[in-house]
Order: sequence, then C-alpha cells, then structure tokens
Amino acid sequence: MSRNRRRLTAWLLAGVVLAVTLTLYDADRTGVGDPKAAPSTTPSAAPPVPATPAPTTTPGPSATPSPPAPPGTGEPSPGASATASACTSPGACGYPDADSTGPRIALERHDTGNMSIRKNGTVIKGWDIRGSLDVYADDVTIIDSRITSTNWWGINLRPGHSGLKVLHTTITAVPGKGPDNGGVNYAVSNMGGSSVEVGWCDISVFGNALSMGQGDLHDNYVHDLVAFRNQGGEWQHTDAVISGGGNKGRLTVRHNTLLNATPVDKGATAAIGLFADTGVVSSVVVEDNWLAGGAYTLYGGGPGATGIRVTGNVFSTQYHPAAGAYGPVTAWNAGGAGNVWKDNRMSDGRPVEPAP
Repeated sequence: MSRNRRRLTAWLLAGVVLAVTLTLYDADRTGVGDPKAAPSTTPSAAPPVPATPAPTTTPGPSATPSPPAPPGTGEPSPGASATASACTSPGACGYPDADSTGPRIALERHDTGNMSIRKNGTVIKGWDIRGSLDVYADDVTIIDSRITSTNWWGINLRPGHSGLKVLHTTITAVPGKGPDNGGVNYAVSNMGGSSVEVGWCDISVFGNALSMGQGDLHDNYVHDLVAFRNQGGEWQHTDAVISGGGNKGRLTVRHNTLLNATPVDKGATAAIGLFADTGVVSSVVVEDNWLAGGAYTLYGGGPGATGIRVTGNVFSTQYHPAAGAYGPVTAWNAGGAGNVWKDNRMSDGRPVEPAP
C-alpha cells in the first residue's frame, strides 16, 4: 500500500514536470505570454492619416501667401486671399534670366559701326558686334550674337520691310552715348509693316528696350535699364516694352522677365507701356510674364483700348511693394470689347485687380 502511494506520487510529479516543460516550449516557440518576446520583423502598418485638401491655386510654384498690401489705386485688393502662391525670383520660378538667354555659342568680334543690312534673307550668327544694325531688307535673322551699341538703337527694322527675327542674342548699349545723349533709344525697334520675333534675348541699358506695335516677344530677359536725359536736360521715359498704338497686327508679349528699376524721379514709366500715342491700342496679348518696376508696372492702353488680354502674369514686389511705385496697373479699359483681365497676381501670391 505504501509502495503504491509512493509510485502514484512519482507519476503525479512526472506529469507536472512534463506539463510545465510543454508549456514553456510552446511559449518560447510562439512568443505568446512572454512580455519580452521580440517583435515581428514585419511591423504592422500604421493607420492612414487623412490627407489635408490642397488649396485651389492658379498655376505657379507653391508657397504661403503674404498678407494683403495697403490700399491704393491699382494695388491688390485689401483683404483678398491669394489665388496663387508666392514666387521668389524670376529664374527660381521658371522665368527668363541671364542663364536662359543670350548666345549659346562662342562669338567672333566684328567692329561694324552702324551697319546697314540690304540683302533679303541675311543671317548673322556668332558675331560679337561693336555697333548697330539698320535693316533695309526682308527675312533677316540675327541669332546667337551680341550687340554693343553706341547708337540710339541696337537693331532697327525700317519701314516697308518685314520678317525680322532676333533670337538668342545679347543687346546692350553704352550709357550716355548716341544721338541726343541717348534721348531716344531702343534695343529692337519695329518700324516695318509686319510682326517681328524677338526671343531668348538678354537686353539691357536701352531706355525703351523693345519698341513695336506688333510682334512676338517671348522668353526675353530685359533688365538694368539706364535713366537718361535729353539735350534739354529732361529725364526721358523708360519702359522695358513700349507700344504707341495704331498697330495693324497683333503684339504678343509672352513669358518674358521685364524689369524697370529706374527711379520715378528719373523717368521710370513701366515694365509694359501700352500707350495711345499714335493711335488706338488694340489686339495685344500679355501672358505669363514676370513684371516689376516703373511708375505703374503696366499701362493698359487707355479708354479706347480693345482686344487686350492680360492673363497669368506675376507682378513682382522686388522694387516696390505694389510692383510699381504707384501700383501694378493703370489705364485699364475694363469695358473695352475683347479686353480680358484674368489670373494675375503679385509675386507674394496676392491677386491683382485693376482699380475701377
């Protein structure tokens, strides 16, 4: 009897030991029940974070809009929220600058003086010109060149001629030189009867850099205009682009950087000046440009202007808080047939609307 009790006790102890051993083995194999068990090598995914809806914007690099500008004629509407976000500089925001304009090849020096071109279809390429070009021919192309002028023009297309193209060229002048001490001067002047093309050019110094009633001006960098007086001692007006009205064809000003840092008391007028000096201003497209400076940055053509489309431009605060000394725009004819003002903004993101 005693022997059977001892045998039963031994079997019970053996069963307990076996049960404990099996439990520990299973816990070690699965990690269950062990607070120090290593985590799985594939962590479980965190719950998704709901996306914040993006603000509605017009095209342009994203950034945080700045507060509205102080009230004033032609300035951005006080309290208006930005419809597009901020832009820091022309090159950083995809607009032309010194790196994207001018000649792309090595140049050969030519001391031409005031050179007249009289052969149709002439192509000048790779020239470093000390002088100016007076064009009395059709379908002339100036490409991948540099012009340093002491005349009142860099390139001048004469009446009765057409088809001029000026591409990938640097056009500059010597301040204080030229007739009337530079009282009237143009980097490219279209006196002809049809459109001219000026593209990917680096233009400086000339007080009225691009002068024409019709043409295709695109991807140019106009900068560092120099204030000048006429022989009577009066400061002359300066404009990066100027048109006197009365044009027969279309003037397109698209994707340029147009800067006029001239002080107002020394003749600053505009980055783009559409003036009814020689007739009604009509059929002008001003689209996707970086504009800065002037008394007003844009003169819009005045009361009789028609067919003027101003869309998607950036009015930069780099010289004045309101783009121009007095505001971004004046002389806008809101009721003119075909006139459109849309999606224009300050470089800090504020929308721009013309004054009533």
